[in-house]
Amino acid sequence: MTDRPLPQPGRPLDLLRWQVEMGADEAVLERPVDRYAAAKAAQPAAPAPKPAVAPRPAPEPTPHRLNEARSPAVAGPAALAAGARELAEAATTLAELEDALHAFDGCALKHTATNLVFADGNPESGVMLVGEAPGADEDRQGLPFVGVSGQLLDRMLAAIGLGREDGRRSRFYITNILFWRPPGNRQPTAGEVAACQPFTERHIALARPRLLISVGGSAAKALLGRAEGVTKLRGRWFDYTGPGVERPIPTTAIFHPAYLLRSPARKREAWRDLLAIKARLEAGP
Repeated sequence: MTDRPLPQPGRPLDLLRWQVEMGADEAVLERPVDRYAAAKAAQPAAPAPKPAVAPRPAPEPTPHRLNEARSPAVAGPAALAAGARELAEAATTLAELEDALHAFDGCALKHTATNLVFADGNPESGVMLVGEAPGADEDRQGLPFVGVSGQLLDRMLAAIGLGREDGRRSRFYITNILFWRPPGNRQPTAGEVAACQPFTERHIALARPRLLISVGGSAAKALLGRAEGVTKLRGRWFDYTGPGVERPIPTTAIFHPAYLLRSPARKREAWRDLLAIKARLEAGP
């Protein structure tokens, strides 16, 4: 050993010099060391992936899930159609059908409209008119054809003896193929018409009219299943044969009063159509 005194702490240079004098002049091992690999080995290992879990099978449809099947956010078109058909066919009166529509969530228009617009007039009159969809006035009041175009229709029908009175005194019964107003009075989509179709068909079956009048092209296409527009369908008679209808119902199409307000030159044709309806009613069944 040497009698050289130990270096004072806090003086690194003296410490290095003392180590060299003691023989520690090399800092190597017999074999090289990969410090990068050693650093990686010191890191904690990543957790093992969890075993995959098989997805749970969808539950079988049950009665208590019927409302879910009617929701457009949950069900597809087939389930919506089945739910609408089930609700509609379960109604045995017009009041029950209206209640069923209040419970139905399969038409998205319900969530943007103010009111359900079911029908107005006398269902025992024997004359049933079916229009396209409620407008802003109808949405506010919850009644069909009460706006400007509805007032024109009232005058047209009154001219052939079909006055619109309160309740059972009315000479006709009126509704639409859609029971909620499309936003901005836009044209109904095919999906919206299809969602309401079972209720429209049940509506006609329960009202049992002697004569059916479609007001406008959209209603005519939905009721008769035809591709022609109202210009080609008006002035002709067809047989309506929907579900629950015991015998074919004579059906014709007329211009929508909103169209006549925009195209007054077509009122001459509209008047001929009204006279044909009057003659059909006077001729009897």
